[in-house]
Amino acid sequence: REARWRVPATQVSRMPWCGARHIMALSIESPAMNPLIGIGLRPPHYDEIRHTLPGVGWLEVHSENYFERHSQGFEVLAELARHYPVSLHGVGMSLGSADPLDAGHLRQLAALVAAISPVRVSEHLSWGSIGGRYFNDLLPMPYTRAALLHMSDKIDRVQQTLGRQLLVENPSSYLQLAGEMGEAEFLAELAGRSGCGVLLDLNNLHVSAVNHGLEVDDYLATIDLDTVGEIHLAGFTEKHLPQGPLYIDTHSTPVAEPVWALYEQVCQQRAIPTLIEWDLAIPPLPVLLGEAQRASEILSAAQQTSREAAHV
Repeated sequence: REARWRVPATQVSRMPWCGARHIMALSIESPAMNPLIGIGLRPPHYDEIRHTLPGVGWLEVHSENYFERHSQGFEVLAELARHYPVSLHGVGMSLGSADPLDAGHLRQLAALVAAISPVRVSEHLSWGSIGGRYFNDLLPMPYTRAALLHMSDKIDRVQQTLGRQLLVENPSSYLQLAGEMGEAEFLAELAGRSGCGVLLDLNNLHVSAVNHGLEVDDYLATIDLDTVGEIHLAGFTEKHLPQGPLYIDTHSTPVAEPVWALYEQVCQQRAIPTLIEWDLAIPPLPVLLGEAQRASEILSAAQQTSREAAHV
């Protein structure tokens, strides 16, 4: 199958999320934020972000929370979309389920895309429904050929409906189902077959690697970074069990040092739009901006090193 939706890496610098008009300083004392760095827009920060327009490069929202046009959330999003590029991140499409796509859900997403004109749209490598019954979780996939073909077909329909590429995020997981390939291979083949992009969540990768004993270097080597359209950074919680520690992707703490190390590793290879996610125990906005500033400094340093190496 021809991969119709891939964006060549050479076009990344010309994408709208890189425009200089979106670069604003956090304050007179703070260095300008790298325009590739974004934060999640969450209700506790609505008013402060509207009134201060902090100097981040873009905003991300969970798509399903903004389907209702007459809600406060949609009004805030529509207002801020005039100031920032927006990335729509879905959690409810259940791409990996044996159920057919929910046509109503897809229509609502398409309407939101038309209203907001986001720079990216993403979903998860997971499932969450069966027989029309939905679960409040992102459940793990069996990484089989049959699942690959099934999910590729569903992604193709989504992309045809939206008229744009969909990014698919690697999940955090706490159990593994029997399969025919590893997660990284499945995700890489999914991108090659359907033309979708990859949303590389480095916190999810770290959580799953610890929980299952995976080698993160092997995982990253399997993913073509030219297919990665967005990176997520977040925090996790450690739960102590009799059989050992379990890492849980809670998005409720600062980014952990091993995740920052992974981010530095990736930044040395390619500059990719990066989100700071924080969804539970949401801190004051300056804390979130501090995490974004650290990501900005890491990315900008890697870009500077790359420019210097190119002139040697």
